[in-house]
Amino acid sequence: MTPADLSLTVLHAVRRAVDDGALQVAAHDVPERIKVERPRPGGRGDYASNVALTLARAARRPPLDVAAILRDRLDRSPGLAAVDITGPGFLNFTLHTGAQQDLVREILERGPRYGWREPTGAVAQPTYRADVRAAVTADAVRRILVSQGYAVRTYCEDTADPDWTELGVRIEAQGARGRLATDIAPLPVPYTAAGLLDSLGLDAARWGLLASAAHDQARVGHELLRQHDDNPLFRVRYAHSRTHALTRNAAQTGFRGDASEPVENPDLLRALGDHPAVLAAAARHRAPDRVARHLEVVADALLDFQHTVLPLGDEKPSAAHRSRLALAEAAGVVLAGGLTLLGIRAPHEI
Repeated sequence: MTPADLSLTVLHAVRRAVDDGALQVAAHDVPERIKVERPRPGGRGDYASNVALTLARAARRPPLDVAAILRDRLDRSPGLAAVDITGPGFLNFTLHTGAQQDLVREILERGPRYGWREPTGAVAQPTYRADVRAAVTADAVRRILVSQGYAVRTYCEDTADPDWTELGVRIEAQGARGRLATDIAPLPVPYTAAGLLDSLGLDAARWGLLASAAHDQARVGHELLRQHDDNPLFRVRYAHSRTHALTRNAAQTGFRGDASEPVENPDLLRALGDHPAVLAAAARHRAPDRVARHLEVVADALLDFQHTVLPLGDEKPSAAHRSRLALAEAAGVVLAGGLTLLGIRAPHEI
């Protein structure tokens, strides 16, 4: 069960409680999405939600009562081993022990579209200012919105620069100046598309323009070309290439990945499980930098883990090795999918 699955499961429980009259809440007070996150100090389990606290006022019930009503409707949900109530009314969720293997299998089955949502019929029309950073940001936002089920058409506030297409920007439409309110307007950079391509190339230029939050200055210096651990783009792409190297080396040793056993690596598993929620938040906030930061987290966890994957010396491949390889391959899938949404290539070798 991924965080997105859990969010939907809790939402269904809320709706059932409203439909059967256990919660007297108006339809407009039922949230469209339920936020789940890692438990805070004092919590327990794998995930937590404050949905009972947010519904308590509308339901005119104490948060602990609302939490108990929802727990009764969640106790036997597939994928959940336990639902506990902590503090003033937080719901805490413990996943079944097989949930880890299910997560890895889901990622490997869905491939780069892990974390994507089915088309919703919703339409998004982001508009952007006429400069190169805004154009590349709008392009990444478009890709992320599409991954979350939106039909998207982007607009530029002024004449589009044909050089932007060299940076992978797909210009769908443009409006006259002042006709549309601009909603994608990160701090600009003092460079042209041609200048960035000449000095950095496509991938480093896009990473440099996208990896910083919109209100921060973009980092587009030559440090992005360094093959060194202090270069986040290098770490992310290197981590992705390492997952393919592990698969090749395992094949030479005579085994393949198979998520048959749990693997003790909470940091990497947490990062992979959080990927759908990161994509949803990036779409909601029009913030591709969230995807870039998440890829750094996945990459760092994978690089710390990679040394445990293959057998050492005369050691024979075991079920543990196969499960570790499957987890590493799942990390490679997430890294490749995230880079693609940013419009950056994910080479198999570096």
